[in-house]
Amino acid sequence: MFSVPEQFSAATKANFDAQLALITALTGKAFEGVEKFVELNLTVAKTSLEESTAATKQLLSAKDPQEFFSLSAAQAQPNAEKALAYGRHLSNIASSTQAEFTRAAETQIAETNRKVLALFDEVSKNAPAGTENVVAFVKTAFNNANASYDQFTKSSKQAVEALEANLNNAVTQISTATEKATTRSKK
Repeated sequence: MFSVPEQFSAATKANFDAQLALITALTGKAFEGVEKFVELNLTVAKTSLEESTAATKQLLSAKDPQEFFSLSAAQAQPNAEKALAYGRHLSNIASSTQAEFTRAAETQIAETNRKVLALFDEVSKNAPAGTENVVAFVKTAFNNANASYDQFTKSSKQAVEALEANLNNAVTQISTATEKATTRSKK
């Protein structure tokens, strides 16, 4: 059987290793998110340059001002749709990165809680007589802290879901308004 200091030492080392693994995983996820963001921006920049060159050539070839303005109006809708698609894609990257961060953190916290409870149970078995009230108090405090964390996690998830729903609603409304404005300008 291990002594209490050895148990705490082993638990501390295991906790440090787990935190290092979590930091490594989160750093990897952060780099994946940045990589997706950079890839998206490079693709958008390249496509935008090609399309703006073609659009400029088309506008410069207009025979009169009316044709020029008709061509300009015709290009407004696709450009607005592309901007909205970019926003959606960017939102998806942020949401998926955030979800992966949350998943990794929740896994780490659950594992740490399990280990702390196991260590606490083991140490409390060897506690001197008369410390039952202290052991019960610490266990209750730990359980209350876990319940508070769970409530915070649920509230955070609800807030993120509400933000995503509002963003999707705003994108839909902007898309509808842009479509209506383009349709009016063509008439």
